Amino acid sequence: MGHPRILPAVLASAALALTGSAAALASPPPPPSDVLVNVASPPTPFSQNKQNEPAVAIDAHEPSVVVSGANDEIDEESCAAGDPTTCPFTDGVGVSGVYFSFTGGSSWTQPTYQGFTARSCIGPAACAPTTGPIGTLPKYAENGLVSDGDPAVAFGPRPGSDGSFSWGNGSRLYYANLTSNFPTSPAFKGFEAIAVSTTDNARAAAGGDASAWKAPVLISKQSSTTFSDKEQVWADNAASSRFFGNVYVCWASFVSNSRGNALPTPLVVARSSDGGATWTTKQVGPASDNGINQQADGCTIRTDSAGNVYVFGQGLRGGQQLQLMYRSTDGGAHWKGPQTVADRTSPGVTDPVLGRPTMDGIAGARVDLAAGPSVDIANGAPSGTDATDQIVMTWADGTDGLDNEKLLWTSSTDGGASWSPPKALDLPTGDRPVYTAPALSPDGKDLYVVDNAFTTPYRNDTSTVRGLVGQLWHANVVGGIPSGWTSLDRSAVGDPRGTSQNGLTAEFLGDYVYASATRDGVVGVWNDASHAEHCTAIDNYRASLYTSSPTAPPDVIGSCPSTFGNSDIRGGMWADPTTP
Repeated sequence: MGHPRILPAVLASAALALTGSAAALASPPPPPSDVLVNVASPPTPFSQNKQNEPAVAIDAHEPSVVVSGANDEIDEESCAAGDPTTCPFTDGVGVSGVYFSFTGGSSWTQPTYQGFTARSCIGPAACAPTTGPIGTLPKYAENGLVSDGDPAVAFGPRPGSDGSFSWGNGSRLYYANLTSNFPTSPAFKGFEAIAVSTTDNARAAAGGDASAWKAPVLISKQSSTTFSDKEQVWADNAASSRFFGNVYVCWASFVSNSRGNALPTPLVVARSSDGGATWTTKQVGPASDNGINQQADGCTIRTDSAGNVYVFGQGLRGGQQLQLMYRSTDGGAHWKGPQTVADRTSPGVTDPVLGRPTMDGIAGARVDLAAGPSVDIANGAPSGTDATDQIVMTWADGTDGLDNEKLLWTSSTDGGASWSPPKALDLPTGDRPVYTAPALSPDGKDLYVVDNAFTTPYRNDTSTVRGLVGQLWHANVVGGIPSGWTSLDRSAVGDPRGTSQNGLTAEFLGDYVYASATRDGVVGVWNDASHAEHCTAIDNYRASLYTSSPTAPPDVIGSCPSTFGNSDIRGGMWADPTTP
């Protein structure tokens, strides 16, 4: 298995000294200045008010243009439609929400298109979905597909008429997501596939012009048993790169889903060299998964200023959880690895009813074991000329046990050949990080880290208040070492009991948060429960599942506050605090 090589002694010693203690902050976190991102999603009813798993990307060529994606159930039927004790996803209705900002991330707009929708199905009678307004990606039902969330977004240069890439041609937005078959017109084999939508006109797309989007392109190779999952997209956006304009998507391919399992699980990377029109796929590393050795999952993909491609994921070797890295120097044609970056222990404990790890308490929000590390590279985009190519990885770690989780970071300044010892970003007392993501400024001078954290200990009941917060951090980077950590924003605390899976048995926050930086500042997005009201009837129902006499689920709309389930995406734009 082996362990990662460590940076030279001088750099490692400096890293030990500069752990970024929150206790050393010059002042307490400022009042919240974050804003709502999903501005058109309703606060009620459930599940139309459910949004989670945000992603964000800044156009390096025009940094005032920002896009965010999220799982957004704005077009689903209300729990009151038909049986009021069930809140199912509506067959054929998409959940890949998209939001635009033309103020650098300080304010947002959410477009409305036409498509297959059930948003008018608010009960009490059962209701059939129809064509009407949608707040999710367009052109899916028309092509036999359903947008199924797990959003991933990236901006790259637009190809010219000769096929070459230049920022002078403008920018292209790529939106990758899971997709399933439309009920009446299936388009592929298997259970879930990966699709990519593109637009060259963000302003038209933001204004509700569906024609600004090209039809989604299926990029995963599917068999009748394939479940593709956990994808991420990246466009090579540094003009100095040998492969400038290439687009890459990584994901885990669960290829044996027909037997009730998901083995083997190869990591797959698809690349496009023509702006997303056509794609080639490559399996990265072996496919075997026996519970002792598991391939990298929950991937992150990035490029440096020379066009080298890096894929990161969480896997097992000899039963030990590890952060793993693969690297390609030829534009994704061939890969080397995996290399171990760091040991990892997933946070949380296995919930006896859900069968999945949770952190905040019984019937709590899941903590995905396969949630991969988050990574960014200072690649100097859009030109690449001032790149440091430093790589930073962050993750939530449970090595010290329940209620002692840490936000860890590690860094490489030599193309991933060696990594600094993982260090903790000391969060405020009581914060227990669950999801985190770094963003390096393109010139490598600033490091930002966003996190969602629980603010309360693990609860063995559902009747006690729980806390969830989002926060954004900044550090200056000198000689590859971040120091002087300060909090740019700490959101209002919400109670995650007010969030919910559609099946009602537990909370739901998704699997990640996101950030993207410019030379002047950062845009961060996270999951928010500050406007979600917990429901005593749901609390009692969830608690009953841990007894020998579980009760039936309640009438959600009739028994719960109107804003039960109202999870949101919040975030915004913050300037580099050290810029004169």
